[in-house]
Amino acid sequence: MEMRGFLLFWSVLAATIAALSLGPSFAHVLESVPRLTKWSPALWRETTVFNGQFLLFAVIGAPLDIAAIVCPALLAWMLRGDRAAFWFVLAATLLYALALALWFGLVKPANDVLATWVPGPIPENFEAIRQRWETGHMAVTAAKALGFISLCLGLLSVRHD
Repeated sequence: MEMRGFLLFWSVLAATIAALSLGPSFAHVLESVPRLTKWSPALWRETTVFNGQFLLFAVIGAPLDIAAIVCPALLAWMLRGDRAAFWFVLAATLLYALALALWFGLVKPANDVLATWVPGPIPENFEAIRQRWETGHMAVTAAKALGFISLCLGLLSVRHD
């Protein structure tokens, strides 16, 4: 495959993976308003903690989140001779890495607590954990959205010599 075709392949792959990584995160944000303002604590706990509603977010989402860092990183390396495109794609890589760091720093600690919850009375720390979990996902989504925008800007600025 010629270099131009190879670069096109990696550009499409990186954009697709980045979009697929952003999608579930954005879904969390879309759900957050009713989850925070209308749902009872019992309903929130039942849907979030029990019955495996978010299992595929981990099984499929985690590999996508890693790939959303690796693919743009490889693309940035391929674009190292194209200054504008390189910096935008590198920024996208770093923003997706930041999103993963935010997930580990904000959401995972809440998930660790959620994993200890059992049916019965609502835990005393419910509100703090719910806020951390929901706002953590919002922060992750913001970083990914900025990363996706940066990736798009990078792809749009690739020189076509």
